[in-house]
Amino acid sequence: MTQQDLTQPLAAGISELGLRLPAGAVATLAAYIELLFQWNQRYNLTAVRERSQMVSRHMLDSLAVAPWLQGARVLDVGTGAGLPGIPLAVAFPDRQFTLLDSVGKKARFVTEAVTTLGLNNVEVVQARVEDYRAPQPFDTVITRAFAALADFLAVSAHLGGPGSRWLAMKGAPSESELRELPPGFQLAAVHTLKVPGLDAQRCVVEIEKM
Repeated sequence: MTQQDLTQPLAAGISELGLRLPAGAVATLAAYIELLFQWNQRYNLTAVRERSQMVSRHMLDSLAVAPWLQGARVLDVGTGAGLPGIPLAVAFPDRQFTLLDSVGKKARFVTEAVTTLGLNNVEVVQARVEDYRAPQPFDTVITRAFAALADFLAVSAHLGGPGSRWLAMKGAPSESELRELPPGFQLAAVHTLKVPGLDAQRCVVEIEKM
């Protein structure tokens, strides 16, 4: 499958999600997949190896959370290969995204991707989330990488303020996980995600700071 071949399934999936992306966004996402595919052969950035699988498992999965983003400033904690931050930054050029990861090879790839794709609304930071200090609170703090919900909230609590939203993209959270939130947080909702081309159960847990 070539980069050109990716545009049709990307466009179809984006339409199925009910999203309207800016002109050129589908081509940008296809270029991102190609870049990730090439780097992944050398640096093992993601377990997903095939370009075709990257469409649903990475691009569309990342974009499925779009309805629950809020505000102008978004932080992607543990961005890894730039997910969900880069697809969301492509979809929302009027928002500012900070992509945070402590692993050097991942931060280098994301920096390369941001430069190659010409994403002027993305800042890449290599740091541990608990050590990172932002000049002002983020409106949305999102992750696709943290296994434990309580851990994600505990280490990122200082990066949002009252009214901010924390979004944790997961498979199916356990009842105990939803009950055991750190002090100062409360569950807002659990939204089921219907990702085109993906059979796996997906959801986003939305949390607010009291």
